[in-house]
Amino acid sequence: MGKDKFTITFWGVRGGYPMPGPTTVKYGGNTTCIEVVAGDQRIIIDCGTGLIKLGHKMMQEHFATGRPIHATMLLTHTHHDHTQGLPFFVPTRHPASTLHIFGPMLVTESLEDVLDRAMSPPVFPLGKEELASQRFLEYVLTGDTLVLPEWGAPPEQYHLGHDPGAIPPDAVTIDVNHGYHHPKSGILFFRIAYHGRKVVIATDTEGYIGGDRKLIGFARGADLLVHDAEYTEEEYLGPPLIRQGWGHSTWRMATEVAEAAGVKLLALTHHNPAHNDEALERMLAQAQTRFHYTILAREGETIEVK
Repeated sequence: MGKDKFTITFWGVRGGYPMPGPTTVKYGGNTTCIEVVAGDQRIIIDCGTGLIKLGHKMMQEHFATGRPIHATMLLTHTHHDHTQGLPFFVPTRHPASTLHIFGPMLVTESLEDVLDRAMSPPVFPLGKEELASQRFLEYVLTGDTLVLPEWGAPPEQYHLGHDPGAIPPDAVTIDVNHGYHHPKSGILFFRIAYHGRKVVIATDTEGYIGGDRKLIGFARGADLLVHDAEYTEEEYLGPPLIRQGWGHSTWRMATEVAEAAGVKLLALTHHNPAHNDEALERMLAQAQTRFHYTILAREGETIEVK
C-alpha cells in the first residue's frame, strides 16, 4: 500500500437483506460493507454480506505475500444486515489475523454477546472456539477519537475531553458521533481522516426538517460523504406503508446534508432491496438536480479520495 493512498471500496451497498440477481447486477446486491485503505491501514465499516468477498481477498493477499492480516473494524450498529457476513469472514478463523473491532454500547446486552450469538450454534455450525484469529473488542462513544499510528500497532482510543497530543503525520484518525434516529439504540457515524482528507460514513440515518444539524457539523468540508438514501419521497411518506421513524433517509435528506455541509462528493448508499438498477438511476437523476456532485455507491467500485 502506498503511503499517500486513500481509497474507499464498496463491498456491499444494499440495506435490509441481500438481493442478488439480474436486476441488481450494476449496483450490487450484498448488504453493507465498506473498506477504507489509508496508507498502510485497512479499515472495515460494517459486516454485511459484502464482507465475505472482502475476507477472501484479504486471505489471498496474505497467501501471496506472507504478510499478517491487520484490520480495524467499525460497527455502526448491530442490525442483521450489518453483521450477517461476520460468521463467513474467513480471516476470523486464521491465526495470521489481528482484528480490532469497535462498536456501539448496547442497552440490553453486551456487544460481544450479540456478535457471539450470530457466530455460534444453534444459528451457526461453528462456535467461537473455532476462531483462531486475535480479536480485540471495544466500545466507542460520541466524541471518541481513534488514532491508528502505524501498521501493526493497536489503535489508540481517546474519549471526549482527553487530548491525544501530537498525532504522527502518517497516522489515521477516526472520529465518532452518535445519531439517535435509528431504532432502537441509534447509529454511529465515523469520520476517517488521513493526510488532510476526510471521509464520513453516515448510513442508517433519518433526516430532520431543516437537515440533521449534528451530522452537518460532523461532515463539514468532507471530501466524501457516504449517506443513507433508502427511500424515495413517495415511499417514505406512504401510503400504504408509512416509513417515517424507520431510521432511513430519502435522497433529498441526503442531499440536504451534503449541500449544507459543503462536502465535495456525496455517495448514496443502503439501497432498498426493492430498487433495481433502473430505479436507483432514476433516484440518482433526481438527487443530482439538488446536489450535482452525487453518485450511487456501487458494489466493487473503488474511489480514490483526492
